[in-house]
Amino acid sequence: MKRLAVLGSTGSVGEQTLTVAAAHPERFSVTALAAGQQVEVLAEQIERFWPEVASVAREEDAHVLRARFGKKVAIYSGEEGLQAVATHESDLVVAALVGAVGLAPTLAAIRAGRDIALANKEVMVMAGALVRREVEAAGGVLLPVDSEHSAIFQSLSGQRLQDVTRLILTCSGGPFRDEALWPSERLRDASVDQALAHPNWDMGAKISIDSATLMNKGLEVIEARWLFDVPPEQIDVVVHPQSIIHSLVEYRDSSVMAQLGLPDMRVPIAVALAHPERIELEAPRLDLAACGHLDFEPPDRERFPCLDLATRALRGSEAAPAVLNAANEVAVAAFLEGLIPFGAIADTNRTVLDAHLADQAGATLADLAAVWAVDEWSRAQARQACGITAPTPNPDGSQRVG
Repeated sequence: MKRLAVLGSTGSVGEQTLTVAAAHPERFSVTALAAGQQVEVLAEQIERFWPEVASVAREEDAHVLRARFGKKVAIYSGEEGLQAVATHESDLVVAALVGAVGLAPTLAAIRAGRDIALANKEVMVMAGALVRREVEAAGGVLLPVDSEHSAIFQSLSGQRLQDVTRLILTCSGGPFRDEALWPSERLRDASVDQALAHPNWDMGAKISIDSATLMNKGLEVIEARWLFDVPPEQIDVVVHPQSIIHSLVEYRDSSVMAQLGLPDMRVPIAVALAHPERIELEAPRLDLAACGHLDFEPPDRERFPCLDLATRALRGSEAAPAVLNAANEVAVAAFLEGLIPFGAIADTNRTVLDAHLADQAGATLADLAAVWAVDEWSRAQARQACGITAPTPNPDGSQRVG
């Protein structure tokens, strides 16, 4: 029986994680859950799984849950709650929080000796080198949950990293891929609803907007560099609208290995939960004949400048990816609140990254305190660039993003 703790249990990945776990009660037990402000959803999860520990963002919500569940479940709130869930007795911590809020509890779980199923890409984007050192010191395992990184993980299985020549991340292109329908001038003023309408994947608001700007793919390039210890020049991106091939690995003998499947986040989640085994999954099966054809094209880097901004950050200072990530979180939250137009997300990211590289090109991240200092500076710069004077709310209300 594998004991699971889920950070971000009421989000898209968190809920699908619990769906997979519930389908295999003989394999998995849920020992700890952490949510933001979706209190009723968390309450339903508690009644379904009866974890030993649960956490919410606000103390007033924790008080309500304590009255409801009495002494059966230990209820925490805020940062203390995230730490309690992350370090609670478990075999695997599913890190499914969205944004920078996931970094500290994920590091706490690593230091507590837990294996990590990582869906919170900002953890590696903000502090990839630091996280790698902590994982190696603790002797744990880091299992990617993003479909693209899971595909690379699976395609690397049994192979030597020194034989790899390229990691190729696939990209659906998002809702605005068609330039005829979405020329640059129209794209800049796309609405929130249009940006959230991803053609293939059912994801949370923040990730959906990042997919629409291609920042999601840029962050995945940064994440891949640290997850797999591959230099940035060996990481490519290709647009694949059908999202059937989730990513590929090219080897020195010109062989290319890929992982294929219909778009369904439960698959990479199940791979991480059951590793090193495979489990049955009630999911649609891939019929290649029914697919007919698979298409590929290079990403449009002019209409989607966030992809190149991520590459610049990765090749800039050690702190630059954290700078870009923080700026993007503020900009996306501001867009979702109607404070800035869609096109201003990339403008904000560029402005903040340029300011960092101009003044702090040699910045390094020696510890978590340095990460937070860079994060705070970047958020302040991004708020100024967006023309806002107060922290912007997180898309799901569960964390500070501004």
